[in-house]
Amino acid sequence: MRAVALIDGEHYAPVVRDALRALPYEWVGAIMVGGTEKLRGSTSGGDAEYGVPLVDGFGDAEIVVDLSDEPVLGPAARLQWASRALAAGLPYVGADFRFDPPAFEPFELPSIAVIGTGKRVGKTAVTVHLARLLARELDVVVVAMGRGGPPEPELVTTPPTVEELVERSRAGRHAASDHLEIAALAGVPTIGCRRAGGGLAGAVFSSNVADGARLAAELRPDVVLFDGSGAAIPPVATDRRVLVVGRDQDADSYLNTYRRLISDVVIEGAELRLAPTAPLEGRVAVFTAGSTDVAHLDADVVHVSNRLGNRELLQRDLVDADTYLVELKAAAIDVVAEHALAHGIRVVLAANELVGDFDDRLLALAPQAAKP
Repeated sequence: MRAVALIDGEHYAPVVRDALRALPYEWVGAIMVGGTEKLRGSTSGGDAEYGVPLVDGFGDAEIVVDLSDEPVLGPAARLQWASRALAAGLPYVGADFRFDPPAFEPFELPSIAVIGTGKRVGKTAVTVHLARLLARELDVVVVAMGRGGPPEPELVTTPPTVEELVERSRAGRHAASDHLEIAALAGVPTIGCRRAGGGLAGAVFSSNVADGARLAAELRPDVVLFDGSGAAIPPVATDRRVLVVGRDQDADSYLNTYRRLISDVVIEGAELRLAPTAPLEGRVAVFTAGSTDVAHLDADVVHVSNRLGNRELLQRDLVDADTYLVELKAAAIDVVAEHALAHGIRVVLAANELVGDFDDRLLALAPQAAKP
């Protein structure tokens, strides 16, 4: 196997040279990553000192082998190198670790994935926004994967109503899955899938996304959007990717650098604004999964709860009101909507509008010209 080594000047050249000879690789070169303590002269010695040429990149290597160590490459620096290797489609190995690039299934249609650096970063809001933008000119289908997705890919062709979501919940099904939120808010056909587990680079242990992708392809849309789940990446080889970075997260921490390197557009710290899908009437209680600003709402807001993710505490927030404005997440249906219907309270679903000038960059990802 062709390999490129990462070496440093904290090791004597003869030690490195002997290690390279002992390892079972065909060396295409070595990258000097730093350190000077044990260098006797120029770092351009290459073949003469190390037995392999010094190079600047991975070239045609099939694997990256890290022969460096502290203090030149600490954990953070190594994860940067791991990110670069994975983004190039190469495994990255060291004395006691190995990172392999996530595997992506081939996909035949124009496609865009929206991925994130974690949960609650605004990824689904970006997917909804992008779907709406592209749907002005193109036929769009969304494939969404989640930790509560259906056992078989589920196609939702029309926006579900609150009453339909409640019926789903009463039947024992997850009624606030991402694909239902996207279908309700974007108004495009959406396919729900599931996944379990998530690796440091975004790979999943198991999912039915490949089956969902095949179902999407059968519909022959102009473009398919794949909505990620938390920091997990849809295991499909899409043409383009959008990375959404949370407000309190770093686009280059840990293996987020990998996510950034494989993405065409990076949206950092996006501002989201709660947007009712229908007029708000009377006294309004707002229910979200995270902190939100309601000052812009044209409504008499009497209560705000950000506890959709905590059913026990959420029960305390079910106040008397005329209208419940609810994000379609977590316990929105089985707790909040159920209570509202039982007490004659109107339910309005809430979208999260993407605030900022992102449309040109997002439209540039379209497979053909799409007008803003």
